Amino acid sequence: MPEIVSPGLVFLMWGALAYLIGSIPFGLVVARVMGLGNLREIGSGNIGATNVLRTGSKKAAASTLALDMGKGFAAVWLALAFAAPDAGQLAGLAVMIGHCFPVWLRFRGGKGVATFFGVVFALVWPIGLIAALVWIATAALLRFSSLAALLAAGVAVLAAVVGPPDWQRHTVLLALICILVVWRHRDNIHRLLAGEESKIGAKT
Repeated sequence: MPEIVSPGLVFLMWGALAYLIGSIPFGLVVARVMGLGNLREIGSGNIGATNVLRTGSKKAAASTLALDMGKGFAAVWLALAFAAPDAGQLAGLAVMIGHCFPVWLRFRGGKGVATFFGVVFALVWPIGLIAALVWIATAALLRFSSLAALLAAGVAVLAAVVGPPDWQRHTVLLALICILVVWRHRDNIHRLLAGEESKIGAKT
């Protein structure tokens, strides 16, 4: 009996589902629900947790962080649980693209940091832990969320390269995600170099 849906199409469907999950703008939703106004008109206008924190609501920022991480984790976990490792890899990239370029917001989304952590923890949690520790240490010492994110993404790739084979098979995916994170932070990089980058907790 012929297959109704080809394996290739099923593979692409997991990517599409992950993209749609990633494109849910939790930052905007949380800000609206909690009466914090239009996040696009606050701070940098970004939809991520760092900009939500600029509203002065730590609860809203924490909720956004958890939800954005959750969607990254969920997209990969679902693909791994119900499809195959390759589908998990595709879902990891697609959910990141969905967060950074959501169709609902004319492809103007977030920078993907929280979603990145969700993806990595779902794929290989030790690398996620290493990256998280780097982010926490950098943010605590220097208070630059952007720099912490860039270092965490870079360290994740390095950890995959030098780690055991189970880690190394994620190197290409993590490298692509790292490139995406760097691209989304290109304005932050210019401000860091110019000494004009806002620190964590700043309202403007």
